[in-house]
Amino acid sequence: MEANPHVAAAYHRQMRGLEVVRWVGGSTVVLRQDIALNYEAPFLFLLLGADRALLLDTGATADPARFGLRDAVDELIGTDTELIVSHSHAHGDHVAADGQFVDRPHTTTVGHTAEQVAAFFGVDAWPTGSGAVDLGGRVLTVLPIPGHHPASIAIHDPATSLLLTGDTVYPGRLYVRDFPAFLASLDRLCDFADTHPVEQILGAHIEMSTTPFRDFPLGSVRHPAEQTLAMTVAQLHEIRDAARSVADSPGAHRFADFAIWNGPSRGALAWQLVRRALRR
Repeated sequence: MEANPHVAAAYHRQMRGLEVVRWVGGSTVVLRQDIALNYEAPFLFLLLGADRALLLDTGATADPARFGLRDAVDELIGTDTELIVSHSHAHGDHVAADGQFVDRPHTTTVGHTAEQVAAFFGVDAWPTGSGAVDLGGRVLTVLPIPGHHPASIAIHDPATSLLLTGDTVYPGRLYVRDFPAFLASLDRLCDFADTHPVEQILGAHIEMSTTPFRDFPLGSVRHPAEQTLAMTVAQLHEIRDAARSVADSPGAHRFADFAIWNGPSRGALAWQLVRRALRR
């Protein structure tokens, strides 16, 4: 199955609250929810195989009248194509539009718990093992990476050398709820990326500007001069090393291309809200 980029370009201008950011070959679509619709502006990924497609994450808005994810997916792959709806993790800005696919034929939506994710992808041991899904001539590896969320996963596609990391690794504020699990997940990601073809690491958000150490305030609906989404294996190692350095220091810690929030970080959150108010 190969989608048509010209079709994507056409509906790019028409779909509600959604844009096609880029294509990787003819079989991977990187989509993004409109930041004006929801400040999280999450990235979503549609991966096509010969037999079925996988949609990773469904965004932050449920209402199809405002966010036309189902229409976009159906236009890209056709209404009769088998579809797996999965998630990088189960926070609300990644699962909100699951309901748009409830009545879609030939569609399976993966559950939100670690147990459900492990069962669907055949993860042999959570969180140290791995699972897989075959889309038809395209086998994806599924890696448990808890720390941000108990059911967080990464997906590796050897066909494109992409590693999709959700909210665990991206150019922004990395919110950590379970720091030992987060560190262990970063170690496994680094080991995996060092031994498998990984050219680009794509997370689910951009919150950093092109100015080093400068993020956009939480809740911002404008991102002028934002950093690119793609990160490198070297940057993955930087995140792992930075996390090790702040493991015993609760609070928010800024680095050039990302920030690590170790725990609730209430003071940093309050300052984010002040910064947002000052920008208006």
